[in-house]
Amino acid sequence: MEHYLDNSATTAVSAKAAEKAYRIMTENYGNPSSLHLKGMQAEHELENARKIIARTLSVQSEEIIFTSGGTEANNLALFGIAQAKKRRGNRIIISSVEHSSIMEAAQRLENDGFEIIRIAPDKDGVIKPQSVLQAVDNSTVLVSVMCVNNETGAVMPVSEIFSAVKEKNSDIICHTDAVQAFGKIALNARRLCADLITVSAHKVHAPKGCGALYLKKGVRIVPVQYGGEQEKKLRPGTEALPLIAAFAVACDEFKIEENYKAVQELNSYAVKKLENIEGVIINSPENALPYVINVSAGRVRSETMLHFLGELDVFVSSGSACAKGKPSHVLSAMGLSKERADSALRISFSKYSTKEDVDALCIGIETGLKVLVHR
Repeated sequence: MEHYLDNSATTAVSAKAAEKAYRIMTENYGNPSSLHLKGMQAEHELENARKIIARTLSVQSEEIIFTSGGTEANNLALFGIAQAKKRRGNRIIISSVEHSSIMEAAQRLENDGFEIIRIAPDKDGVIKPQSVLQAVDNSTVLVSVMCVNNETGAVMPVSEIFSAVKEKNSDIICHTDAVQAFGKIALNARRLCADLITVSAHKVHAPKGCGALYLKKGVRIVPVQYGGEQEKKLRPGTEALPLIAAFAVACDEFKIEENYKAVQELNSYAVKKLENIEGVIINSPENALPYVINVSAGRVRSETMLHFLGELDVFVSSGSACAKGKPSHVLSAMGLSKERADSALRISFSKYSTKEDVDALCIGIETGLKVLVHR
């Protein structure tokens, strides 16, 4: 039996979302930009999906720009704002525990002459508002802080950070990568004080290859791609309607409070079992999102333990899937030792996760620690 606990990397597509994608591909396959009946039917599906995604963030449908995923949305946010605001200032503030699509985009902007300020978290992996506020000066044009860390589940006080930034300088644009928070906790753009919000489909039981960027009405960004009128010319190219429509179906299936409670109970069950395994240390903070648990497993390297667990049909990760095994910059920023970081595992749940999955995981880790340490 398969025990999949790598849901922060990607999730299984729900049956209804998969059915919707298939139906669009085989029946409503018109181009949303075409002016004939097929095109109009496709456009209707597109705009209906836009309304559904907008509703999940409590924003207007015209404020949603569809992209190929979270990485593209994050790139559009950073490069788009940097270019739009470069005459006013060149300082961009990010946290040092962001997803690689933020970290590497920021590095490129730094190479191009922008000043990038990277704010380190406290030992619990959380970014403190005062640390961000101290870095804000007259040349600051953008602040980007994620909602939930993808490796530890640490929940960032985004609303508090952004409201303080706006109070200091209302012209500063605030962006949050909400990929790991979306569908798990209720998000409201106004309450977050966010001008831009990134979300992704394949983290919420929809297909890969689709995401969206909330762009607050009145905020100007410069496109990074050119070639068409689609998505207000900010993301030109024919929209991936099957994926977008399936994304909307998955969002319609959100039961945030109900799922949160169930996953919270599963998290507590897992933490108790993991803490009883000699050599296992919990790295996630106590107030982390219950969907993610980061642990260090004794003296066994992450990659070795991953392969061992995989042979038992238990699937977890060593950190962000996008890092492909590279050392975790998140755990390093938290001040964890190299040995502890090298043995880190990320366990991540979905609404489909069960106690049986946790039991199989714990048996696997406990067995692995006994077998692998002596190899």
